[in-house]
Amino acid sequence: MIKQAIIPLAGLGTRLLPLTSVFAKELLPINGKPGIEYILDECIEAGIKDIVFIISKKKIMIKNYFFNDNFYKKIIKKKKDPRIISEYKKILKYKKMIKFVYQNKPLGTGDAVLKTKKFIKDKFFLMLLPDDLIIKKNCSKSMIKVHKRFNSSVMASMNVNKKTVSRWGIYKLDKKLDKKNYLIKDVIEKPSIKVAPSNKAVIGRYILPKTIFSKLIKQKPGKGGEVHITDAIQSLIKEKKKFVAHNFSGKYLDCGSMQGFIKSALEISKLWNYVW
Repeated sequence: MIKQAIIPLAGLGTRLLPLTSVFAKELLPINGKPGIEYILDECIEAGIKDIVFIISKKKIMIKNYFFNDNFYKKIIKKKKDPRIISEYKKILKYKKMIKFVYQNKPLGTGDAVLKTKKFIKDKFFLMLLPDDLIIKKNCSKSMIKVHKRFNSSVMASMNVNKKTVSRWGIYKLDKKLDKKNYLIKDVIEKPSIKVAPSNKAVIGRYILPKTIFSKLIKQKPGKGGEVHITDAIQSLIKEKKKFVAHNFSGKYLDCGSMQGFIKSALEISKLWNYVW
């Protein structure tokens, strides 16, 4: 079973400026709840026990959010407010699961993943990109079932409008395994409409093999001077390692842009009584 997860949080959040000039985007409230808590709740529901946050020194407020015991204890001693007590208990639950590593230079998702190498003990681990929220159904939980069934790495997939493929990483598929799962032949970053091999886009949920670290260590920076996780994945696929694209059932929300952030809040407000 998959018990470990990593969450890259060191990004600058430029799509949410000016808010992110002073505030970590992952702590911005979406319908009264910090965005990162939706990701953590998805992990917990999926059976994850150990989570590694990759942050930068500029985003130390994320660590402070989870390790602010003295503040809560003082407030609770004075007010004994049931809501605050409940919030503190929730923070303590999260806190027990979380470790931190630092990525102080923006060298890409591949570099962020590599920072977690010393913490990953199992053969496979989950990675969640926090800009991508998936509601109504637990994507990570369904991907873990796919991993168990096919004994493979798994990446989340979503059908997108063919006119928008140049905005996404797009899967080149080998064969259909069943109604929702496909064997991946390649991943093409932001192809033109003419050359896009499909309309199935990469979404920010991955079950990756521990062997990916050996690829990342040797990998040279690519476009923009960054180490791209897709390059390491492509290298493993070329070695015939099995990667499955899973068409998830939930609703995808992009909370990493201003327009998407507002839309995410509106969509989640409709699900006020929804329980993961």
